[in-house]
Amino acid sequence: MSEFTGERVIPGKVDIDLWNEHISRYLFASRLCRFKKVIDLGCGSGYGSAKLATRAESVVGVDISETAIADAQQQYQAPNLQFRVASLDKLPFEDASFQLGICFEVIEHLSDYRSLLAEARRVIAPSGQLIISTPNIEFYAESRKVNGPNPFHAHEFAYEEFKQVLGEFFDHQTFFVQNHSSGLVFLPLDGGVGTELKLEAGKPNPEEAHFFIAVCSAKPLTGAPSFVFVPTAANVLREREHHIQRLEGELATKNEWLESSKTKHAQLVEQFRAVKLEIEAKNKWALEQNARVEAAQKAVQRIEAELAKEHTRGEEVVKAYEARLAELDLESTKQAEWARSNEANLNAEMTKLAGHISKLDSEITRAGTQLAEYQKKLDEAEKLVIERTQWAQKEQGAREEAETKLNAVEASRWIRMGKAFGLGPKLS
Repeated sequence: MSEFTGERVIPGKVDIDLWNEHISRYLFASRLCRFKKVIDLGCGSGYGSAKLATRAESVVGVDISETAIADAQQQYQAPNLQFRVASLDKLPFEDASFQLGICFEVIEHLSDYRSLLAEARRVIAPSGQLIISTPNIEFYAESRKVNGPNPFHAHEFAYEEFKQVLGEFFDHQTFFVQNHSSGLVFLPLDGGVGTELKLEAGKPNPEEAHFFIAVCSAKPLTGAPSFVFVPTAANVLREREHHIQRLEGELATKNEWLESSKTKHAQLVEQFRAVKLEIEAKNKWALEQNARVEAAQKAVQRIEAELAKEHTRGEEVVKAYEARLAELDLESTKQAEWARSNEANLNAEMTKLAGHISKLDSEITRAGTQLAEYQKKLDEAEKLVIERTQWAQKEQGAREEAETKLNAVEASRWIRMGKAFGLGPKLS
């Protein structure tokens, strides 16, 4: 048999009070099902249909759950009892097939509850009746304040809404309220005959009711006697004591759990503090490292700026020396050409002089004065050669000095640093 999930009652697997709530409704309905064809809409596990079958001509239990119907067919067998799997808004029966319809604690599970009522009205004979129940939303909201709404309920009703909806399909309704009432029961231990019931007079308040039960029909109803169900296990005070004991046990368990939770919470707080201190220390170390990295980055940027400046200066110095060297090379070339030109001229003149020596020998006397003059010119020419030679030597010294300075520039640490970074001109 299936386990109790809260959606439908399973005999023997629910609290005794919950069981009494449900079975008492079928006992209430059994008074009206004698010798009738009955349909139990939303029969669940089938215990109610089986109870009705003890008095009815025939009973058909209908439910959309295949598991519930399988359990019902296995647990309850009778010649006048059958179970069918079907949707309550599309019943597989002809019109007016039944004289009594039962629908306990089903309507609140459906969002399209009007289709249920329309189908019930169709399959019940015009002279038949529908007995239907639902919990009072006001009571339910209060009783489930801690646990929250029932997850299996799609729509819960207050009294006026329930009455209005039923009136859309059935012209006549007689309403009952179902409550757990405190009572005092006197049972003889031996020889008891008959039962006398004393029900205190008074009109119930539907707003305070636990459940609403309506007997609906298309034709006027006659009579609405009260019904009292006193189960065998109806010692309310004893049940309350047992319930209190269970609550006390649950409270003790919760207190133990609370103390354990407090201990664990304290441990977690200490762990959190330790982790927090560790994180703060790591954050402090990380901030210090960040500060060091920032300082190092600034130093690197400063050095890079200085290197860039020195590199620019080196390039400027190199360019200046290169320009000066170019000028010196040009001047040296010009001086060399001039010296070569003078030397060629002198060589030409010496050749001419050699050619004329013979003539001079014959004309020495006559050319004595001219010889002296030529000697003077020769002296001047030699002096000029000496001056030009000295000038050339001086220019050679200036060139060597420029090369020395250039070598000094090449050997400087900034030029070497520029070479290391692949910067600056190539010097030779």
